[in-house]
Amino acid sequence: MKGKKKKEPVGFNPAEIFAALAMLEKERGIPQSFMMEKIVQALVTAYKRDHADVENVIVDVDEAHQSLKMFVQKNVVEEEDYVDPANEMPVEEAKKLSAKYEAGDVVNLPVDTVEFGRIAAGNGKQVIIQGLREAERGMVYDEFNSKQHEILTGVVTRIDPRNGNASLRIGTGSESTEALLMAGEQVSGEVLEEGMHVKVYVVEVRRSTRGPQVLISRTHPGLVKRLFELEVPEIYDGTVEVKSIAREAGSRTKMAVWSHDENVDPIGACIGPKGARVGAIVEELRGEKIDIVKYSEDPATFIAAALAPADVVDVWMADEGKACRVLVPDDQLSLAIGKEGQNARLAARLTGYKIDIKPESYEEEEEAPDAAEDAAADQAPLQEVPADEAEDAPAQE
Repeated sequence: MKGKKKKEPVGFNPAEIFAALAMLEKERGIPQSFMMEKIVQALVTAYKRDHADVENVIVDVDEAHQSLKMFVQKNVVEEEDYVDPANEMPVEEAKKLSAKYEAGDVVNLPVDTVEFGRIAAGNGKQVIIQGLREAERGMVYDEFNSKQHEILTGVVTRIDPRNGNASLRIGTGSESTEALLMAGEQVSGEVLEEGMHVKVYVVEVRRSTRGPQVLISRTHPGLVKRLFELEVPEIYDGTVEVKSIAREAGSRTKMAVWSHDENVDPIGACIGPKGARVGAIVEELRGEKIDIVKYSEDPATFIAAALAPADVVDVWMADEGKACRVLVPDDQLSLAIGKEGQNARLAARLTGYKIDIKPESYEEEEEAPDAAEDAAADQAPLQEVPADEAEDAPAQE
């Protein structure tokens, strides 16, 4: 009985692999050479996994004839040096293959067609599928990476009852992805429900093994800035510039604006006719209060504006460091500080200065003790301090 001809495993067709790589390059932009290198690595790794003692394996890629062949490489050695059958071949045996072989040469022995076909059929397709996934992830990453610091609308798909994190589907079609809105990035008191459309700010896009990870927020100050860009044409075209924003999400935001055109009122542009523009943003932020103040390059003027709605009598800037003392009318002290210190806290963040708020009467109280101290100093006898003690004496303010 004649031996049956060995058949390649079902599904192994080198031509199909080359065709698949050509399609990947055409439709996804992945170079064929890059993917073939991945396939060769996978085939070598798979063979070595089944033959742990084998050290050198190569795959011959013939693009012209669209064929793949695998070879195990063995070193030709003298008979007395032959100790490793998996990686060595005696010179006498090598000469049976070709009389040209001598000790020190390398023999390429073809791997059994059926075994190589089995390895290639599984691993080749696996690498191609993985390549497709990586390509899709790459496209999604590129799509959302270009939208960092922008506003996107997402659909709430799930709320985790354990920690309150919300899963959102952002984007459309094949270029959509799942993003996680952490509980800490949600506005306090805001209730999200499945199916709800929510505007979110894209903080950052990261690569991960499971695909692009889109970090989104509802509390980031950038969300307010982008909302104003959508509502206020003067901000969008650059006539009005948002200099800084301080926000306590869900409660209050302070925003400093500046106009590059002296004929355009930056505050009026942001508020809009009958408050329509800022009103739309307040509605989107579920009633969050927004204070819009005019930016000034003079720190004292800017700080005074930042403490609105309170009036400011005077601002004393510290000689060193970013600090100041502000005087306000006695009856507006609580207004300047705000509920639980919020107004003063936001003004400090907005301006970047540490602000010490005092009532107007504080100045009068401070002047009286100073005058008494000066009079006492005129009458007090001078006391000499020895030089060695003066060096250790603490500095007096």
